[in-house]
Amino acid sequence: MQATEELLLDEKMEDLSQEGQFLTFAIAKQQYGIDIKSVTEIIGVQKITDLPDLPSFVKGVINLRGKVIPVIDVRLRFGMDERAYDERTCIVVVNINDTSVGLVVDTVSEVMNIPESNIEAPPKINKKADGNRFVKGLGKIDEDVKIILDTQKLLFEEELDQIKASVN
Repeated sequence: MQATEELLLDEKMEDLSQEGQFLTFAIAKQQYGIDIKSVTEIIGVQKITDLPDLPSFVKGVINLRGKVIPVIDVRLRFGMDERAYDERTCIVVVNINDTSVGLVVDTVSEVMNIPESNIEAPPKINKKADGNRFVKGLGKIDEDVKIILDTQKLLFEEELDQIKASVN
């Protein structure tokens, strides 16, 4: 086998080993999960520099090893009350449409396996067209339910473009 074939095989094996793996975190009393494949890293809260003319849920930007990364507060994105950051607050850096974005969450819980057979589609109870747009599914783990988020839908395309323009 040639080296490039081995690399492709390694990447496929890594993708398979991450299948069904979700980083879980809490916001208020609710547990959420995001596909581990979209997570770049988890860091503690650091100095966030405000930027003008951005939606209120965009807290600003951080300098992560020389790279400027926009940061959104997931609580605010979901229309929840703002909460003071503490030692448990984390920034989960994810890839949204080829852009690194930091998500501020109350606490990171763990990486857990949620088999696809345990994930149901979200109920269609919100009449708005984008009512459940952030929610990819509901993961059932024993007696708990984790809300599985679709990181690619956390920002509308125009919001991401606006953030990119402010950062660049």
